[in-house]
Amino acid sequence: MPPMALIGQVTKVGFMNKTATVTVSRFIVHPKTGKRLERSKKYLTHDEQNNLRMHDTVLIRNCPPISARKRFTLEKVLKSPEREREELHARQAAEHDLQSSPQVQA
Repeated sequence: MPPMALIGQVTKVGFMNKTATVTVSRFIVHPKTGKRLERSKKYLTHDEQNNLRMHDTVLIRNCPPISARKRFTLEKVLKSPEREREELHARQAAEHDLQSSPQVQA
């Protein structure tokens, strides 16, 4: 199989150690009606550090078989809504702490 990279969304994580399920979607055009149809396929992906979370957008690449159904490994996390939300909350908390602390004047 030639090297293949796919972009997909994490749909299941945390049930298997070092494994996440990534759903890759593509659009096809129906031959008769001309309508666009969404086709999707799920891939078991190897995640060595267990750092993937639900709804992350990731880049996966095929590799030699790791287990009976695992043929892809995590290449890169492109977007992580949950991590971005946590960073925003931490930044807002830090700003709130700076504003609420009394100012010392010399």
